[in-house]
Amino acid sequence: MRQKLTVAALALAIAALPGAIGWRILHATPSAPPQTAANAARIERGAYLVRTMGCNDCHTPLKMGPKGPEPDMTRALTGHPADVVMPPPPKLPKGPWAWLGAETNTAFAGPWGVSFTMNLTPDKETGLGNWTEEMFIQTMRTGRHEGKGRPVKPPMPWFSVGALNDEDIKSLFAYLQSLKAVRNKVALTIDPPEV
Repeated sequence: MRQKLTVAALALAIAALPGAIGWRILHATPSAPPQTAANAARIERGAYLVRTMGCNDCHTPLKMGPKGPEPDMTRALTGHPADVVMPPPPKLPKGPWAWLGAETNTAFAGPWGVSFTMNLTPDKETGLGNWTEEMFIQTMRTGRHEGKGRPVKPPMPWFSVGALNDEDIKSLFAYLQSLKAVRNKVALTIDPPEV
């Protein structure tokens, strides 16, 4: 009798096994795509381009260091800080001065209005997390937000980035997508007053 119960329990366990495996597969949390050598090389190239093209100059807020302003790398590529609310910019007198920049070097005012540097981290709500590679390429090629929206405002040198070949722009995007997502809701561009 005991042997029959053991066999029955074993048969039941074997019969339930495919269902349990299937349930685990259906309810598993998707993991990040495997890191390939090609993807790692693309990310490394993108990191190099970000460093040498000066992306941190505007997309990383400045802080005052012992020798003057320096990038606050604890907020690397997070754009204009959400907690820094800018007052209206002062009016410039007629003359050779054409624009103003905030002490963080993340907000700028000029004839285009007031622009704020974007959060380039892959945060889905406040950064590039919902962007596709194609949207990023089109933004750099057209100077339009998400490749089709509002104009990208100065001083963003989209035309210089857009002059890169596709592989380099894809490398920039791959690197930016590899960063830790940081929630930082950047203020919207303010259009110039109508005259």
